[in-house]
Amino acid sequence: MEQELKTEQVEEKAFHRELFPEKPYWNPYFAGIGLGLVLLFAFVVMGRGLGASGAMSTIVATSVAKIAPSHASGNEFYKNYLTTEGNPLKDWLVFEVLGVLVGGFISGLFAGRIKVKIEKGERISNAKRLLFALIGGALMGFGAKLAGGCTSGQALTGGALLNLGSWLFMLSVFAGAYMLAYFFRRVWL
Repeated sequence: MEQELKTEQVEEKAFHRELFPEKPYWNPYFAGIGLGLVLLFAFVVMGRGLGASGAMSTIVATSVAKIAPSHASGNEFYKNYLTTEGNPLKDWLVFEVLGVLVGGFISGLFAGRIKVKIEKGERISNAKRLLFALIGGALMGFGAKLAGGCTSGQALTGGALLNLGSWLFMLSVFAGAYMLAYFFRRVWL
């Protein structure tokens, strides 16, 4: 029974690889041009650039307003995100983030890159890798709220608008990552 199940799983994976063979990654220059066009489209159609942290803030603020309306209405932070009349789906950023998730999945499916695995080096356990990912994600989320926007909003939108603060932010991100890479390289090599 167990052997039949494994054989069936192997055949299913082979069928999937045949149906969706793994394709090479896009040329980064063409991908950059495509991203720039999406950013331009967002400016023309919506009147603002791209960003992701606002969607999460809208969902959190709406949830707090449903649970504790007096607290949400008295909080300056939540007030800024409650302009969608109680429904977070009226905020286009929520659809932007949902579109990124769904579009990424569909793109990965057609490129034959949908796999359940943990990207890590040989010297780190799965649990430690996931813990580092959780800590890094929490720090990025905290930093996004502290800075008033996420990395995509700062880099793409602010960079396109030639904001000095956005350019300094991105240069700092790259410099910081380059300096910290020395300490984390043993985890990946």
